[in-house]
Amino acid sequence: MKFAFQPQQWPDAIAEIEAAGHTFVEDVHDADFLVFNGGPGKFPDPLPENIRYVQATFAGIDALHEAGLIRPGGVRWACASGLYDDTVAESTIAILLAQMHMHKMITLAGQWSVRRDVDKRKQWLFDNKTVAIIGAGRIAVKLIEMLSVFGVRIIAVTRSGRMVDGADESYAIADVDRVWGKADVVVVLAPLTPETRHMINRDVFGKMRSNAVLVNVARGPLVHTDDLVEALRNGTIAGAALDVTEPEPLPDDHPLWDIETCMITPHTANTYTIIQERTGRLVVENAAAFEAGERMPNEVNLDAGY
Repeated sequence: MKFAFQPQQWPDAIAEIEAAGHTFVEDVHDADFLVFNGGPGKFPDPLPENIRYVQATFAGIDALHEAGLIRPGGVRWACASGLYDDTVAESTIAILLAQMHMHKMITLAGQWSVRRDVDKRKQWLFDNKTVAIIGAGRIAVKLIEMLSVFGVRIIAVTRSGRMVDGADESYAIADVDRVWGKADVVVVLAPLTPETRHMINRDVFGKMRSNAVLVNVARGPLVHTDDLVEALRNGTIAGAALDVTEPEPLPDDHPLWDIETCMITPHTANTYTIIQERTGRLVVENAAAFEAGERMPNEVNLDAGY
């Protein structure tokens, strides 16, 4: 098939796709499918009728869905769900441990005397901790695998409540209120939808354990930022570890930067370097399924938007 690659062309990915027998074309009007790596403002709308499906290079496509570009009955889409499970899982553990070990507090203090405060507030992941994962997809499965060395208890929350490999308990999202008070760590990996926006808010913080740590490596708007600031300042929960925020980028003068119990990384749980390295194989696998008349491994549910 012929493919266009917009708005940025990634030579290595294009070469890998061509090596699988597909032909790169500059003009989207000459292509059978489009590999798209930009935001809503860069998308060719209306999409030419010759495009049979669109391959997005990112796992999170909520912005494209909210812009009305991914819609029921429209052209088929594939995303990059699961392609970065190992990078996001490792990054999750990194920022979680940094928060539990009070690295930010130490850095902000800038002096050795903070050692006694660290001694009082530091937590250990191996110390009979329970980790709840909200949105237990492919990243969660990899995270559970990596967390196994710490001997933690795992609670998985999915839309249906299905059993998740490696989890000790599973709940449906409709029953998530039964989970908040059980967890020492809450990891948010859910997709951003109208139903999940601000799902972590003041009411939820009030149901969590006082020693609980919130980790968000999914989408910033899943957490109500003002409520999080309040919960951290009041000691309602023990800490937060965020790779994503609302707003994003987080303004330089935002209060979260100065809260010593809030660890922040700038949306680097996955990096553009890794994305570019892996996009070629992603496109090849989905294109093969499409040509075979099968559902693509990363095909988007047009109704749900993920």
